[in-house]
Amino acid sequence: MQLITLEDIAAAADRVRDAVVRTPLIPARWADGERPLWIKPENLQPIGAFKIRGAFNAIGNLKQADRARGVVAYSSGNHAQAVAYAAAAFGTDAHIVMPRETPRVKVQATRDYGAQVVLCGPGEREKVAAELLERTGGVLIPPFDHPDVIAGQGTIGLEIAEDLPDVMNVLIPVSGGGLASGIGTAIKARCPKAKVFGVEPELAADTADGLKRGQRVDWSIEDRNRTIADGLRSQPSALTFAHLQRVIDGMITVSEDEIRAAVRELAVNAHLVSEPSGAVALAGYRQGATPPGETVMILSGGNVEPSTLADILTG
Repeated sequence: MQLITLEDIAAAADRVRDAVVRTPLIPARWADGERPLWIKPENLQPIGAFKIRGAFNAIGNLKQADRARGVVAYSSGNHAQAVAYAAAAFGTDAHIVMPRETPRVKVQATRDYGAQVVLCGPGEREKVAAELLERTGGVLIPPFDHPDVIAGQGTIGLEIAEDLPDVMNVLIPVSGGGLASGIGTAIKARCPKAKVFGVEPELAADTADGLKRGQRVDWSIEDRNRTIADGLRSQPSALTFAHLQRVIDGMITVSEDEIRAAVRELAVNAHLVSEPSGAVALAGYRQGATPPGETVMILSGGNVEPSTLADILTG
């Protein structure tokens, strides 16, 4: 199995430079003095989440003839929007499979970008996407199980290394593992003293369980769907798990209450809207499990149902 390299990520950075926002590192001045904290606000991307990086890199790296066939994707929300947005930019058709339990705001945004959305039941995304591929003849752009997607997400790590070369800790939400695989690869190459921590909800902690056992494990979709962090309900592929085994120094699991508290903290103190999935890195930071030193947390996305946000903010 071939893992991505720093060169792959650098090529992705060139490919997506004009399509994505180079997000800043925002200092969290209210944070722990021994562990200065910076926020990498990927909620400021055009589609409200980091997924635009991987989608643009993957579609942009297709041959013109392949792009003309259209693309197919499956996603609980943010990858769906990213593929729809990127496909529109390249002038290609997109068919996106989304679970019925996906927040409405994400489904509507995907449709607004021009994609054809197909809703499916729990655990049926891959099967329905396979049927669409056969019917449309399109090209699959998976949410994490693809080298170009992983390399695109890794461009975040390059930006962190450029803006804070002395970073000691990087906290990253983990679901399918593409984000942590890409960022971890870049950070380990550019900032070898830094430690990379993955953060998961306790109710969907299959990666923490798998890394502890030394092999991928399967948690039922019913178990994983219990977490409010709807973007973190996927499980790593063989490709991303291999990356995670190489780059992750530790996993932190957080409770549902800790996730909600982190969403509130980002809104009140940083004036940043985060979906629950995007706030888990701050929840992990709040546990105090990382060593002293400059720390970066990835705020991975801000696509949250207004009613959910209102409920969280009012406690």
